[in-house]
Amino acid sequence: MYEFAVTPAITQLRRPGVLIADVAPEGLARELELAAGDRVVRVNGRAVRDYLDFRFQTAGETELELTVKKPNGETWELEIEREEGEDFGIEFEQIVPRQCANECIFCFCKGNPLDARPSLFVRDEDIRLSFLYGNYTTLSSITPDEMNRIIEQRLSPQYVSVHATDLKTRAYLLGVDEKRADISDKIQRLLDNDIEIHAQIVLCPTINDGAILQKTVRDLAAQFPKIISAAIVPLGLTRYNTDERLTKVTPEFCRQIISEIEPLQKEFRKILGVTFAFLGDEIYLKAGLPIPTRRHYGNYPQIEDGVGMVRSFLNSFERLLKKLERHRLLNESKSFALADGFFAENTRTHQLAIVPKYKKPNAENAKLNSLNGTILTGEMFAPVLREQIERVNSLIGSRLKVLAVPNTYFGGDVAVAGLLTGQDFLRVKNKIVGDFAIIPKHTIKSDEPILLDEMKFEELKAQFDVPIYDLDLQGLMQKIMNYEIR
Repeated sequence: MYEFAVTPAITQLRRPGVLIADVAPEGLARELELAAGDRVVRVNGRAVRDYLDFRFQTAGETELELTVKKPNGETWELEIEREEGEDFGIEFEQIVPRQCANECIFCFCKGNPLDARPSLFVRDEDIRLSFLYGNYTTLSSITPDEMNRIIEQRLSPQYVSVHATDLKTRAYLLGVDEKRADISDKIQRLLDNDIEIHAQIVLCPTINDGAILQKTVRDLAAQFPKIISAAIVPLGLTRYNTDERLTKVTPEFCRQIISEIEPLQKEFRKILGVTFAFLGDEIYLKAGLPIPTRRHYGNYPQIEDGVGMVRSFLNSFERLLKKLERHRLLNESKSFALADGFFAENTRTHQLAIVPKYKKPNAENAKLNSLNGTILTGEMFAPVLREQIERVNSLIGSRLKVLAVPNTYFGGDVAVAGLLTGQDFLRVKNKIVGDFAIIPKHTIKSDEPILLDEMKFEELKAQFDVPIYDLDLQGLMQKIMNYEIR
């Protein structure tokens, strides 16, 4: 889920237009003397609400009229002629998410500690963010204006939290009445206007599983290919979730779900040509069963929802191992060739041969040339990562260790790497071995170096005895490759 550094929109006074945050040193906006702090209010007489409006209303237009409000209260009316495709060179303010009006019984925001990062309490229900970043909306409170906007501006695909097509069950899960929970007409209107949809089902044991889940999946698949995919992801409970209506997801439950959904997946692949209904990676990991193959996931339609991430990781790591193997074989063949040449020459001139002495590296160079450290990750992913890292160690002689970090901040059954906090990392710092430690990059806020518990990354690093690096998969693989080809 994409995160925004915002406070709830209800506390903010909505001003007309869209704010210019920055202007490129060279470009059309600079020529027009537009500057940060200006607001673009209208384009060709039409109101502008955000940068999506601006982008839509200026796209393909070479003659434009802009109404701009300056910070000092002046209003500028600008008549513009530009080359086709010429960029304005404007960076706009971020979209402030519209707030969710549901009371979903499983909402993760209800499971946050009171001192969690403020943005974690923002419950967005925004069709713009659904289009831009894959955020899910329930469509239960979407306005006619927003429906029209999706269709007019082609904000496709949309990501929709369906949860259940049985109306009573959906209303129960959302905490709203059935009339509001019913989005069948809205879904149909979007599909009739060729707006594609990715559906999500948050699986809550004893509520929307069993026959209700089967009905939901079949109802959604009946709308393929306009409903492109359905992601079935498990409920996540922290130690702050005290709602007695919720039941913990167990390994036995996960195995049962897999056994029930696999026949449907086979049926869909035969009839539709795609798997269509995908189970979240967490279900396979909790069940202790293998992750499906690459073919199962197709083009990974819902990877950002934790569907296929582990398979993508395994495939990427397999490619890394093959590169390392090729590099090792190449070095060995070169060594054999040099040795063969040396011994051939030595048989003729053995009395004059000089064998170079081994030069022991100094401590500083030895540390730089070693790959001896600890990789910290969540308890759920740790076994998967550990198996791959052990293969790397065997192949290139590195000494990397994978350390599973318990999530004591959220507690409950939260065990994913992305929800680890500074406090969690500090609790295991005495278990760090080697010259450095690596934490998952996505535990650090994207636009500010802080963790979920508001601890600054610099503060965390200061409390460790070894350097700490925040790396994603690509960064980790690059570090390994750099060691091998040093």
